[in-house]
Amino acid sequence: MSKNIILTNQQIEHTTKRIAYQIYETFVEEEEIVIAGITTNGFIFAEKIAQVLSTISPIKISLCEVKVIKENPKLPVTTSLTKEQYSNKGLVLVDDVLSSGTTLIYAVKHFLDVPLKKFKTAVLVDRNHKKFPIKADFKGISLSTSLFEHVSVVFDNNGDSYASLS
Repeated sequence: MSKNIILTNQQIEHTTKRIAYQIYETFVEEEEIVIAGITTNGFIFAEKIAQVLSTISPIKISLCEVKVIKENPKLPVTTSLTKEQYSNKGLVLVDDVLSSGTTLIYAVKHFLDVPLKKFKTAVLVDRNHKKFPIKADFKGISLSTSLFEHVSVVFDNNGDSYASLS
């Protein structure tokens, strides 16, 4: 199968900045928000969003890594922050690709046990193949793909990040 680049490094940077501004507009009245990224690429994307947010807004940003076992999402979800650390705050749950929605819905379920001021989701690529009633509030691109195609996001520290379709 051939690999088609759907987002270049520069496009990912622009998209990250746009999503950060959208998050800032949504949470402008908050003093602190939590950016929670799903391991591994979702957390890397969350870090990139948090970095931009910290340069454009006075909001205090807390990063949280969310561990969902993608092969068995029914297993308990764990986070790098305690429930007390994100309770009664605004939270944005971040992942790189939204395909079926399975990973995102189980991560959302974990956060529903705690009172939050506002809860939003962000993804870099939305594939439109959801089997659960979940949506991305902030998304880089929406992509209609076949179920046989695969979207990969590669975050490279050397500035060669990209998203591809194969």
